[in-house]
Amino acid sequence: MTGQFTIAMVAGEASGDLLASHLIEALQAHMPEGRFCGIGGPKMQRAGLDAWWPAEQLAVRGYVEVLRHYREISGIRRQLLKRLLADPPDVFIGVDAPDFNLWLETRLKAAGIPTIHFVSPSVWAWRAGRIRHIARAVSQMLCLFPFEPAIYEKHGISVRYVGHPLADIIPLEPDRNAARGRLNLEQDGLVFALLPGSRQSELHYMARTFIETAQALNKRHPQARFLVPLVTRETRTSFENALWQYGAQDLPLTLLFGHAHDALAAADGVLVASGTATLEAALFKKPMVIAYKMSPWSWRLMKRMHLQPWVGLPNILAGRFVVPEFLQDQATPDNLAQALANLVADPIVPGRLFRVFSALHQQLRQNTAEQAAASILPMLRHAT
Repeated sequence: MTGQFTIAMVAGEASGDLLASHLIEALQAHMPEGRFCGIGGPKMQRAGLDAWWPAEQLAVRGYVEVLRHYREISGIRRQLLKRLLADPPDVFIGVDAPDFNLWLETRLKAAGIPTIHFVSPSVWAWRAGRIRHIARAVSQMLCLFPFEPAIYEKHGISVRYVGHPLADIIPLEPDRNAARGRLNLEQDGLVFALLPGSRQSELHYMARTFIETAQALNKRHPQARFLVPLVTRETRTSFENALWQYGAQDLPLTLLFGHAHDALAAADGVLVASGTATLEAALFKKPMVIAYKMSPWSWRLMKRMHLQPWVGLPNILAGRFVVPEFLQDQATPDNLAQALANLVADPIVPGRLFRVFSALHQQLRQNTAEQAAASILPMLRHAT
């Protein structure tokens, strides 16, 4: 395509930043003169986004935590809307962050700006009533999971299944030995990866539990190594402070700045906070335990709206418990350490999970960025 097009985008966390960065690159291959602007993280910025605000300012999870930051986030959203209405883009793409983006998309669509929402909100898990709001907000929904389009088609919403980009990025058969070599780990040693979350608000509730779980595992397996990949300096600093606070500075633990995929590929077992990281662990075919904590008020609200028995993506996609989940008061260090120790000691479970997760991987591998770009380009042609 030729001509100058402007695409506004908003992504509010690390997973959205990754999704959007690949989409920018795919669109640039078709429209090298395209301009990308809005809110995004470092990956989007490296791909060419003119970031008016950094994604970190939107990366808050939990109802109470969002309320605490509401004034700041609401102010950013109003300023962004004003700027986009004053100088309309050809297309707006909201990448995940539904509470922020659907409000924005509703107003932009009403002003005649085509709106695309990339990553379906979890209407199949909770807040099913949101589907009517989505119909008013989006011109097209791009879904990452194969069971989602039917939900939107039932309500007359234009939708396309594009697969999940992590399934394209992660190899079907990860090389454990190569990953251990890159991380200077023994090839035959026991390794646990701990992924406590990508937001500071998550670490506030998860860091102590993850650290005390590692201490409990260390007593069972003194030779084991622990890897903790963290995506920002802020989360790394928070976790380092927690290690000192809870007397764990002598753990055989390595903090990694990024390198989550190396940590997952190298690990024998994974302790992971609920979210996209659970899918990453599944795509690396790893035995895992899912844990999550939030403020008591957020937990009560979530329990009321929860429509199914799973929170981890591997279990949701399989439609059954294939890996254990421990939430809120059940997410104790003793429970988590016992479950992880059982997984890595079982000679049968790793092979069974490998087969389940391999089938899932094949289903999600759809060349997502190109599929998404193919949905967006006709809207740009129409805009001319």
